[in-house]
Formats: sequence, C-alpha cells, structure tokens
Amino acid sequence: MVFEGSSSAISHTGKIRSNNQDSGYAGSNLFAVADGMGGHAGGDVASSLAIRQLEQLDQAFASTDDAQASLQAAATTAAGDLIRAAKDRPELAGLGTTVSAIIMVDDHAVIGHIGDSRIYLYRDDELTQITADHTFVQRLVDSGRITPEEARYHPRRSVLMRVLSDMDNDPELDMFVMPTLPGDRWLLCSDGLSGVVDEAHILKAMRLGLPPGRTADNLLKQALDGGAPDNVTIVLVEVGGQHPLSSGTATVVGAAATPSGVLIPPARAPRTSWLHPVRQAANEPTHFEPAADYLEELIEEDRRRAKRRRIGWIAALVVVILALTGAGFLAYSWTQTRYYVGANDDSVVIYQGVQQSIGPISLSTEIEDTGILLANLPPYQRSSVERTITARSLSDAMAIVERLRAGEEAVTGETPTPTPSSVPPPSPAPTSTPQGAAQDADTEVIG
Repeated sequence: MVFEGSSSAISHTGKIRSNNQDSGYAGSNLFAVADGMGGHAGGDVASSLAIRQLEQLDQAFASTDDAQASLQAAATTAAGDLIRAAKDRPELAGLGTTVSAIIMVDDHAVIGHIGDSRIYLYRDDELTQITADHTFVQRLVDSGRITPEEARYHPRRSVLMRVLSDMDNDPELDMFVMPTLPGDRWLLCSDGLSGVVDEAHILKAMRLGLPPGRTADNLLKQALDGGAPDNVTIVLVEVGGQHPLSSGTATVVGAAATPSGVLIPPARAPRTSWLHPVRQAANEPTHFEPAADYLEELIEEDRRRAKRRRIGWIAALVVVILALTGAGFLAYSWTQTRYYVGANDDSVVIYQGVQQSIGPISLSTEIEDTGILLANLPPYQRSSVERTITARSLSDAMAIVERLRAGEEAVTGETPTPTPSSVPPPSPAPTSTPQGAAQDADTEVIG
C-alpha cells in the first residue's frame, strides 16, 4: 500500500562549512536522513552511498517484518560499499555516516537508526524524540553524570559510539515499529538542526500547522539564525492530515542529489581584513567512531574537567568570602570612629558607632552614662537627644554633653554633680614656687 500523506525534504550547507556532507530522501514510502563524516571528501561520499542503497526500499512492503529485514540488509550493504570505497580510494579512509530512516507500511512506521541524527514524532500537540543518540555524551546522560542541557554544550558531544563506517561490515541499527495515526508528523533531521534549535522551538514551529514544506523552511531559518555551524538536513512527513498528497516522485537533497562523478567545488573563501575577520570553515570531521581505550581516556578527561571546575568554584567562593569579610571588617572599623549622644531609658548616654544594626548585630556600644536625666532637659534638647545627636569625635560628644548639662541647670536651678567620666581627666601641670618664698618658709620653720 502506497503511503498517503505529504512530505518535504530540504538540505543546506550551513554558515560555516564549505560543502554539504548530509543527504536526505523523501519518497512514496521511504524517508531518510544521513549525516556523513570523514573530512572534506569522505562525508558526502558516505551519506550518498547510504541513501543510494536505502532508496531501493522505497516500495510497498507486505509486512513490517519484511521492511525491517530489508532495512537491516540495506544498511549492511551500505557498510560494505563504504569499506570498498575506502579501499579503492585511500584518501577516504575513516569515512562514515549516520542513518535515520522510516518505511511506512500500512498504518505502521518501521524505523531504523544509527548515529546522532534524530527522528521526532509530533502527535496530540506534543513533540517526542523517538530515537536515542549513539554518542559519548548520551552515555554520560544515561548514567546520570551530566544533564541533557549540559550535553548540548559538552566539548565531546559529536563523538559517536555507533555509526555506518568503513570499519564495521555488520552495523547494528536500532530497529522498531510504531503505529501511525492521521495527523502525525514525523521529523527526521541531522544534528545541524537538533544541535542548534531546541525542542521547544521545534514544537512551536510544528504547532503552527503549516504544510510540511513551509514548516521545514521555518525550521531551517531558525537553524541559520542560530549560526548553523554544521550542515542542516530536514525531512518532514505528515500522515494524512490537513495537506494530503500522494506523489510517486522522490525528493533527494544534499550530497546524494549530486550526480555520480560530478565534483562540486568548495565555496570560495571570503576576503578578510583586520576590520572584518571571518571564521574559517570547519572542514575537520566532527564525528568519528572511537576505540574503547579512547573512550576510557575521554571519561577520565571528563572527570578531570569536572574536578577542575569544582576546584575553580571553591577557589572563587573562598575569594568572595574573603573579600566580603575584608569589606565588612573595614566598614565596621569605620563605624567605630563615629560617636553620637542618645537616650537610654531616662538618661543621656554617649555611644560609639552608628545607630544602625545588621540583623541582631548592633553597630554601636554605650561608652558613658552622663547621669543627665531626660526629664530635667528643656523640651527641645530632650527631643534632640531622643532623635540622637551625631558627634564628629569623642571630644565633640563631650562638648555636646556639657551643653546639655547647662540646659539641665537652667531647668532645675541646681548645679548637678557630674557622674565620673570613664575618660580620665587631664593631669594638672606642675607649678613652680618662687625661690624667695621658699627660703622664708624654711626660716619660719627653723625659728
């Protein structure tokens, strides 16, 4: 049975790379994305070889079991093609590609997946990632060592654990079957989209309900607006839905759309100047299938990086604490150079510090109770003391107290006995006795 619905496929080189190593396919029953790797020449060859093997599966299958078997066989054949290509052309050694494919069989989707390209399902106004990334960072996420958000920016996010390559003639694909419903939208994409546009923005584009072609254009624009450091390939499939369209014409995009034997020259490097520096195209491979010992080294490196981050945070925290402690000490020292005259219950007191407090910590201390009663002061002086009178120094505070004593004397008509001050009075200067007077005194004592 030929699939009834509509689809769209689009591929773009991106803003950094000089050639497109992605390939995409949207046909009658088959829909696939392949993200090639292997340097400037190997990536496009790998993804093209994979799509050319897969496109032979664009037909109506009698059962989902037949479709799964054919999909696995096509992947194995494609791996053999990669091995032969690397043998015939040694400069292609190390080439490989991801593959994410869907074969529609009646009301079921047969899914085959290897690598870090993705398949999403939009159903009932929700977006779900159907495939799991075969990457080093996804293993870290699954083990709980990092969060999905940290995985998006991890320096090793492009290291693949499984991939179609020239090093494995029996690739292991994730294979499973899912039921489809009218209105379902299946999104197949390379990491050039999923690595730049997060799921929240993909979901927002899906909810607009535009035809697959316009939705794919919308998603591509978001990837380009986000910098598009990698090739971007999108295949969008709508089951029945608002835009049904059955067509026997397949759409091939990306490297696989280039006729065999035709070389596409890389984009000319733009002229640069010191005023307008230009980022160089990232032609180095961003994916590869590592050996087990290399993965152990990466895990150990990740541990060291996490340890360095912890040490850095602890050091920064210590510096901040020391800075706050030093600032607090200096601020407190300054407050202890201030004085003021205020009231304590019913008497006038000299305080050292300032009137404010920090929580339960007071920034002032009582240094002398003057013995002057508030009730004995004129109303205006009593009001000033209750509001506190700021003094520039201790001697200034003492002078203020003397004026208050004068006010108390004016009210009571008595000269109050001052309370002994805790500040010692100045010692009297010695006086000299006239020499003649001393002699007279001596004479009187003798006589």
